[in-house]
Amino acid sequence: MVPSATQEDAARSAYEAWQKAVATVLAKSRRVDVADLPPEPERLLETHTYDGVTVSPLYGPQDELVDRPLPGVFPFVRGRDSGRDVNAGWKVSARYGIGQTDAGAVNESILDGLNNGVSALWLRLGGADLAVEALPVALNGVLWDLAPVVLDAKAGTSDAADVVFGILDGVTAEDRGAIDVRLGAASLTSRFAGTESVDLDETVRLASRAAQRAETVRAITIDGTVFHNAGASDAQEVGAAVAAGLDYLRALTDVGMSVGDALRQIEFRFAATDDQFQTIAKFRAARSVWARVAQVCGAPADGGAPQHAVTSEAMMAQRDPWVNMLRTTLAAFGAGVGGADAVTVLPFDAAIDGGAAGVSKTFAARIARNTQLLLLEESHLGRVLDPGAGSWYIEQLTDDVAAKAWEFTQAIESNGGYVSALDSGFVSREIDRVRALRDSDIAHRRTPVTGVNEFPNLAEEPLPPQSTDTGVARYGAAFEALRDRSDAYLKANGSRPEILLVPLGPIAEHNVRTTFAANLLASGGIHTENPGPLTADAVAAAVAASGATTAVLCGTDKRYADEARAAVLALRKAGIERVLLAGPDKIFADVTGDERPDGFLTMKVDAVAVLSDLLDTLGA
Repeated sequence: MVPSATQEDAARSAYEAWQKAVATVLAKSRRVDVADLPPEPERLLETHTYDGVTVSPLYGPQDELVDRPLPGVFPFVRGRDSGRDVNAGWKVSARYGIGQTDAGAVNESILDGLNNGVSALWLRLGGADLAVEALPVALNGVLWDLAPVVLDAKAGTSDAADVVFGILDGVTAEDRGAIDVRLGAASLTSRFAGTESVDLDETVRLASRAAQRAETVRAITIDGTVFHNAGASDAQEVGAAVAAGLDYLRALTDVGMSVGDALRQIEFRFAATDDQFQTIAKFRAARSVWARVAQVCGAPADGGAPQHAVTSEAMMAQRDPWVNMLRTTLAAFGAGVGGADAVTVLPFDAAIDGGAAGVSKTFAARIARNTQLLLLEESHLGRVLDPGAGSWYIEQLTDDVAAKAWEFTQAIESNGGYVSALDSGFVSREIDRVRALRDSDIAHRRTPVTGVNEFPNLAEEPLPPQSTDTGVARYGAAFEALRDRSDAYLKANGSRPEILLVPLGPIAEHNVRTTFAANLLASGGIHTENPGPLTADAVAAAVAASGATTAVLCGTDKRYADEARAAVLALRKAGIERVLLAGPDKIFADVTGDERPDGFLTMKVDAVAVLSDLLDTLGA
């Protein structure tokens, strides 16, 4: 419906009133006159993603876009399947076979999962995982037309396909097209990750075999999570995955397969993060970009490739892993609302080798499964197709992410295509650039990771040595490495590295900065001792009681101006070797010598660098 002139005038008037209110608040907070602000003061509240997408503070009728086609219709932004069962929603996928060689036990786990809400199976095969030859036992009793099966057999994909095809030949089904199998050949994305897989020629042969089956069999999985795990932005993940898809399409059509048949051999796997709106937009944008490829290739109706969402490995923390339950809930929400066909929620302790201490694998798996079931069965998220449709923010963000993803695909194509861009290092360099920006934001605590660089729990049990070469650029890794150093110090000395907090003035004055300093230092595994407000005469006794060699002064700027110099001298006289101050150095701009603190802890410091240096000083 086109808004009337009256409605447009009302919307414009409301927006102008909001602008004035924003200007008033910004002027007050910045201590300037309203006239000194730019003409569009709300622009000061904009944020920018790692893709360079601008996120406005408010979206309204002025941001309205043209209505999208319905789900199931090109360009599939609103979903690829118009007939999805709204009573069931997306498929609840769970992983099986990891580190398990007992096919009977795997079968028991699979059937238990299917009886308790799982509706799609993802099996990891080969090596230390379930043997390919054990598939018939592991899948015994599975109703193939009800539960899609996804394989991850790496170099053994062809052997796994042979076994599955043999099983399917003995299955009786009224509608063989309802049997949905994904063989998981991932030669191109595995090439980026440096993991085992069948080569491209074998992938093409598998796809040719799969296309002849009466069942719905897709041979190729384009695994975008490998780019995400390396540090890619959302648009980079989608753009690189689409570029890989183009190389697959060329390889398949080169052997005589039609474009439509080639498109029907491909599924995508993307990471879902706890940034729910980015995740919603990413899955919608990914469908539109791939649909554009199908359109250019002359088969737009076949551009609706399935999407498998997996909660991000990179966002998972080893420390305070229970917080991961919240992260994966948001991620599953975003993927489901964004239209993913299947969602896998990783166990909350997936980042810890062997899982969290005292937590059984069955418990962690049950929580992962029930996260989705709560969203589907109790929150009813699956009851509406594309519930984000019409949101001015989501629609604009979808278009922006799609445009940036398409730019990255084009950049890869201009570098000779996917394989050439990998070999030249172009893809890795671009992803590393974004990873460095994210690492810097986390190190400076501009991006919080709860339980890691914000609100850490120093009382939790130390972790045993963890694998470091996992291929996943986890967001909290740098801070967790500092915590590992603290754990080693604890094991060797019976206590953690310690710093003395020296509050100046009453609690109402110093509480903000003592809390800030304690939180910052704890994120590096450093325990703080806070004896409460100290007079100059009590400093020596507090230092002696703590045994600390480093101290942090905490108070207000006014209190610093009156007392900080004397406090610094008193601490040095009491035996403190390094004196820090919580706050900026403006009060000490012209101060030198023993009265000047040795460093300043502010909101803008590179916390990883500062904490690492402090641990060095403290002997950790």
